[in-house]
Amino acid sequence: MTSSVGRSRRGALAALLAGVLAIACVVAGCSGPVLANPAAAHPVMTIAPSSPPQPPDPQPIVFPGDEAPHQRLTEWWYYTGHLRGAEGRRLGFEYVVFRAERGGFPVTWASHLALTDETGNRFHYAQRTEIGPQVDQSPAGGFSFAVTGMDLAGAAAEGSTPWTMAGSLGEDWLTAAAAGQEVFGDPVDRFGMDLSLHARKAPALHDEDGWIDFGVAGGSYYYSRTDMAATGTVTLGDEVLKVEGDAWFDHQWGDFISVGGGGWDWFAVNLDDGTDLTVSLVRAADGTYPLVYGTLVGPDGTTRHLPADAFDVAATGSWTSPATGATYPAGWTIRLPGEALEIRLSPTVPQQELDTRSTTGVVYWEGSQRVEARRNGVPLGGEAYVELTGYADGK
Repeated sequence: MTSSVGRSRRGALAALLAGVLAIACVVAGCSGPVLANPAAAHPVMTIAPSSPPQPPDPQPIVFPGDEAPHQRLTEWWYYTGHLRGAEGRRLGFEYVVFRAERGGFPVTWASHLALTDETGNRFHYAQRTEIGPQVDQSPAGGFSFAVTGMDLAGAAAEGSTPWTMAGSLGEDWLTAAAAGQEVFGDPVDRFGMDLSLHARKAPALHDEDGWIDFGVAGGSYYYSRTDMAATGTVTLGDEVLKVEGDAWFDHQWGDFISVGGGGWDWFAVNLDDGTDLTVSLVRAADGTYPLVYGTLVGPDGTTRHLPADAFDVAATGSWTSPATGATYPAGWTIRLPGEALEIRLSPTVPQQELDTRSTTGVVYWEGSQRVEARRNGVPLGGEAYVELTGYADGK
């Protein structure tokens, strides 16, 4: 199937936060679980003082100030990447923190961690959640972001340290460790990572100015650091691997709750010639694609917005999850005629599905890809990540 692409990478992901916020607000004063499996005590719900009025959108994105959390309905910091260890070991990773606030209810957070052992054909993921402002450890000046904690609902059962995500001006640090609760392939009792990231290009502002208008659904600020160097360690059971590689970072925030309603397919591609590409296919509930978005980042960091007619995406295969029964596209061809560029993607591991209904209310597939590209007919390698939502019973 061939489709044009959608504007917002994760607009529908805001819908999951909207749903779980209702649950969080009901149980915030209880001792039962909130958006996660392990039971834990949570802060008693309080009504937050009214905030000063926000200036009208859109406003220019300012660095480093806008890297810090915002008092908006929905926000996330999202990393994917590709890591290389000794003897040709290859791994992919995903690490995300979501933030949601609704009126006077406590701020709600959720986090997902996933590791794809491409060499060992294994996939591991974990999830956590937390309620309250204590997760935000950003400096008082607000010129960087630091979210730490995510442990009251997860770490007690695992005996692990809090998950932490922090950064400013493209110098970021990620650390997280979890029990191997959700696995594909050979199980491990623990997995995690400790990575330092360094941006090699300026942030890319999507839709030219970093502001995406969703119409009646609201609007969103959105930028990416598409080319980051990564160094550190990865833990897989008893193994501690020294790794280096590359990462992609997305930061999005705004007063939006749901966009699309039918799910989306998102692609992030880094080619060996230094070109970075992101495109999305955002579906409405009726199966149409109402939102169009694409961004091309050159080797020198220059950013160009791609209209809908600048590229084409076609699925080349499918995969059915034995866990949920959902059937996902698996394998794609992306063509950019104006760039004389064709990109073929195929999953490195078929099973990269995450069932995160206990924290964010959705089942989705997100995984690393093999890349075979051609520009003007000349072979070109690369790396890529793909995210797929809306295929598991509408989740």
